[in-house]
Amino acid sequence: MSYLREMILKHGQVFPNNVLKVNSFLNHQIDPIVIEEIEKEFYKYFGDRSITKVLTIESSGIAPALLVAHHLGVPMLFAKKAEPSTLAKEDKYVTSVHSYTKNVTSNVLISKEYLSANDKVLIIDDFLANGQAALGLVDLVEQAGGETVGVGICIEKSFQPGRQYLEAKGVDVFSICRIQSLENGKVTFLNE
Repeated sequence: MSYLREMILKHGQVFPNNVLKVNSFLNHQIDPIVIEEIEKEFYKYFGDRSITKVLTIESSGIAPALLVAHHLGVPMLFAKKAEPSTLAKEDKYVTSVHSYTKNVTSNVLISKEYLSANDKVLIIDDFLANGQAALGLVDLVEQAGGETVGVGICIEKSFQPGRQYLEAKGVDVFSICRIQSLENGKVTFLNE
């Protein structure tokens, strides 16, 4: 059993509408041992793919993405939800992303300076539910002309369609923990 799975069972909290709260070790307070174990699993799966950038969306994906980028020896880039005043309109890639947990649609952006057609990009995020954040990041890579070599997810809600949407686009998805159900307040993992 992965360390992340153990932490979900020990500290995760299930809320209505299929929300899993992991704030005590992944989304608000970050347990460095959890992040280190996550990084090892992502590196083991994606480490041989000639990756030039690791991409995530602010903010919960930053910690695991940074450690993966460090291990790969490449920059980590995150899509911003707020536009900095220092970025000209024509100097960015922009896409819309809907957050399942927050039920909010936001434009996210990346400076054209940091993403190009030469990049082989690994996308890392904390959760995969309906796939909108990951699909938005894939769209940003496509706008730059780069290649998405895969999507690494810490916790996947396999009962929601995110994986199917990504795989329909030909994206390789690797999730450390795949949840089959959150029914009756209980976490049930998909038997893999």
